[in-house]
Amino acid sequence: MWLVRRRDPTPDGALSACLAALLEVSWAETPAAETGAAPLARWQEWLAARNLRAIEPAALPTAGFWIAAVTRDDARHHVVMFGAPPDVVWDPADDGAPVGPARAALVLAALDPVLPTGRLPHYEAIAGPADTGEASPAAAAAAGTVDGLFIAPEREAPCRPVDTADAVAGRGLRGDRYFEGAGTFGAPGAFGHELTLIAAEAIEALAAEGGPAIAPGDARRNVVTRGVDVDALVGRRFLLGEVECVGRRWCEPCAHLQRLTGPGVLRGLVHRGGLRADIVRSGTVRVGDAIRLAG
Repeated sequence: MWLVRRRDPTPDGALSACLAALLEVSWAETPAAETGAAPLARWQEWLAARNLRAIEPAALPTAGFWIAAVTRDDARHHVVMFGAPPDVVWDPADDGAPVGPARAALVLAALDPVLPTGRLPHYEAIAGPADTGEASPAAAAAAGTVDGLFIAPEREAPCRPVDTADAVAGRGLRGDRYFEGAGTFGAPGAFGHELTLIAAEAIEALAAEGGPAIAPGDARRNVVTRGVDVDALVGRRFLLGEVECVGRRWCEPCAHLQRLTGPGVLRGLVHRGGLRADIVRSGTVRVGDAIRLAG
């Protein structure tokens, strides 16, 4: 564990410091880097890209590292606990002031216990070999095309195909429900809700493996790709034609998608439900555009 002092004297500042300390990550790469603090919802987005989630157990843990919600100076605060029985091992205020007993806990757990935590699969590999003259795996992963474009004007409305779409940084595809901030998921300022992608190969494999046959638009993703490993774009900047995007995290299937499609979709699209991304540079994206890494 790294001893990370809080950058902002608020409850979110203490929570951010505790999370950074347990994860042993550079403060500069955390969602709290710019302001010194980030709410838990923003951290959950960031953690999801690393196969992690902060969960609140029904009972306080009795071993290992965990984050306790305590009272300090009559205000909410967070500290890191450890031991059996546990006690405070790090207070990000780092001034020796007393804190109250733990009232609730947060523990870091893997979203998928089989996959490594810290990074989603491919995240490190797509950097490519250095100075070997070989083709980069990242380049191979991003050598694809836009196979389809879809927008839905309202939440739960059918996704209709379009040949071109106006992609606006900070908003999404013009005419889509998330462009208007009216999508089912996300909140103002949330990351990864401007654009969603899914591989055509994943939709085809769903039916080929005995799952339901769904049309590309029924997957409810904005961009259907072909020939590109969308999982490998997590944490990377990439281009859809002239539009620059950044991959945030996997867009896993959920009960909402299955309710709008049919039984078997959720299970059949686990770990191949696509990618959540944000738009970095605005432009027009077209069916047939090349998909490649930026820079």
